[in-house]
Amino acid sequence: MSENLNHTNTALYSEDLAPVAANRRTWTTWNYAALWISMSLCIPTYMLSSSLIEGGMNWWQALLTIFLGNTIVLIPMVLNGHAGAKYGIPFPVFARASFGTKGANIPALLRAIVACGWFGIQTWIGGFAIYQMMRLWLPSLETLPQIFPDSFGLQTGPAICFFLFWLLNMYVVYLGVDSIRKLLVFKAIFLPVAALALLLWAIVATDGLGPILQRPSKFTTSVDFFHFFFPALTGMVGFWATLSLNIPDFTRYAVSQKAQIKGQIYGLPTSMTLFAFVGVVVTSATAIVFGTTIWDPVILASKFESKWLVSVAMIAVAISTLATNIAANIVSPANDFANLSPSKIDFRKGGYLTGIIGILIFPWKLIADPTGYIFTWLVGYSSLLGPVGGIMIVDYYFIRNQTLAVDDLYNTKGIYSFTQGFNPIAIWALLLGILPNVPGFFLTIKLVDATAFPEWLTGLYHYAWFVGFGISGLIYWVAMKKK
Repeated sequence: MSENLNHTNTALYSEDLAPVAANRRTWTTWNYAALWISMSLCIPTYMLSSSLIEGGMNWWQALLTIFLGNTIVLIPMVLNGHAGAKYGIPFPVFARASFGTKGANIPALLRAIVACGWFGIQTWIGGFAIYQMMRLWLPSLETLPQIFPDSFGLQTGPAICFFLFWLLNMYVVYLGVDSIRKLLVFKAIFLPVAALALLLWAIVATDGLGPILQRPSKFTTSVDFFHFFFPALTGMVGFWATLSLNIPDFTRYAVSQKAQIKGQIYGLPTSMTLFAFVGVVVTSATAIVFGTTIWDPVILASKFESKWLVSVAMIAVAISTLATNIAANIVSPANDFANLSPSKIDFRKGGYLTGIIGILIFPWKLIADPTGYIFTWLVGYSSLLGPVGGIMIVDYYFIRNQTLAVDDLYNTKGIYSFTQGFNPIAIWALLLGILPNVPGFFLTIKLVDATAFPEWLTGLYHYAWFVGFGISGLIYWVAMKKK
């Protein structure tokens, strides 16, 4: 690899974007396995599995769906990670090879917007945990006058706590990400303990796993099951669709290809499935104990009798969520936004912009029920990121045969400048990959009725990630070969 990169072009080069030198690539198999264990242990993973139970699956159907989804997304994760491990380059730089030196901002922004959405969801979870604690000590919080329109679906008490927790996140952005390191350690200790405590409660409350594992599926026919299964599987793939793109940000530190491949294989499907098992068992137990399925662990914890126990649990959830939110959902989009205009947008402004967009997606609506969480949020953004993944993988493996000219990735006049910094073929392939999923998305969010488009067309949305990945990848491959 050439060491004579174009350091003068600040629009394309910075120390953060530069290739990682070989002597600084120290991540082993264990590091990647540990990374996935840490990222998998979060409240949304629990809600991912419990939403499948709420949707009608039994325990083994839910676990199988999650395992299959994570095994599928592992494939683009490893494939995209190859470039990071081979050349030491991060995701935005890798994207320049297919989208162009300027066009790479398009997939980077798509990823950033999704991260903003996750920020909003995590912030709502943390704020709602605070609300569940505060209402025990201040019952009047539940009866405050309604100040939001009914269409917002937002009560005043939870809204106040959400906004306070949002301000706390923004304050951490102001202080800088170093302030969150100790909280990440707390999260790594607390969440596994909390998960085991919930699992123990479920087993004791139902007199063993027997009643839980015997609980039947709500689907009476295979047609009903598969009607739910395929979009659910797409949602499982979509859960990590963002990381399947920007995984080079991590694999650029790998000591070898074998380290990143084995580490991800050991860490991703196993940790997601094991932690999801906790969500499946506990959610199934709530149906037996309370007579209704409770898929939100924050609501479940609020039902315990001891005020102090609930308070400690909710504070711990809030702190853990804060740590995860800043590390996973602020750093990346803040840097992506800053990259648009380095002279005008610094990390703090990028973080504040992330926070504002996170509110505007109405996260309380997305996770109010499993339908919104899976079919609107997870499947919806997978329709954007699937096409990006298809283009990048086809470009790297079938157009460039895993060979990149690293110097030109940082050169505005190099081979990746295409047409004024944009590769029109990649942009058209991206748009054409997204297009087939638009009718189904519009139907899902009720912008149109069921008669607006043919049923076969709206049905494609159930396979959004796969459809986008395949169409964009194929169009890109054909067009680039003919170029």
